[in-house]
Amino acid sequence: MNKKKVIVYVDGYNFYYGLKNGGAKWKRHYWLDMVKFFERMMLPDQELIEVNYYSAVPLDDQQAADNQDVLFSANLLNTKFKLHLGRYKKKKFKCQNCGFKNKTYEEKESDVRVATGMLVDLFVKRCDITIVVSADSDMIPSVEIIKGFAPEHPVHVFVPPTQKTYALASKCDNVVWLEHYKARFAQSMLPEEVILSNGHKLTRPENWK
Repeated sequence: MNKKKVIVYVDGYNFYYGLKNGGAKWKRHYWLDMVKFFERMMLPDQELIEVNYYSAVPLDDQQAADNQDVLFSANLLNTKFKLHLGRYKKKKFKCQNCGFKNKTYEEKESDVRVATGMLVDLFVKRCDITIVVSADSDMIPSVEIIKGFAPEHPVHVFVPPTQKTYALASKCDNVVWLEHYKARFAQSMLPEEVILSNGHKLTRPENWK
């Protein structure tokens, strides 16, 4: 039987904060083998071709950047894992009531990269099923374009733990709430020690235990 080819597109910012918002019970699952996890989510007639992960390097938080780098380096050992990095843009804001000034960061480019990746892979027929992992309604235009161009092409949304996305879910053919699959997260952790091809050892960050 020829299996249906599946490509997964992960909105990394949304996925990470879905886990983070779950508190201590989800923290260990930051150390996730992305390919192994999504392979466990495939149906018997499906084959995972690729996991595309879209994110950006944190600014002004070196520990977070280091932890992210370790996670990505470990996952990149699997050739099915593809990393796409955008950037953060610093934004200043001022409270209109009290005048308090502060700064925040806005992730840039990731939404466009996700949309571009999904559309290109559809147009060149790299997959039979598209899975977007996000709760962000900004993904809706890309889903609408896909369904307009190829109405028969299935687009599924996997909603990160603790997140809700009824608007995006309404545009997709199927919705999977990942918070119901905690056991599969637990079964898909990276080893506590990962050895790179150059012999360098990576270990789970202490604050992810």
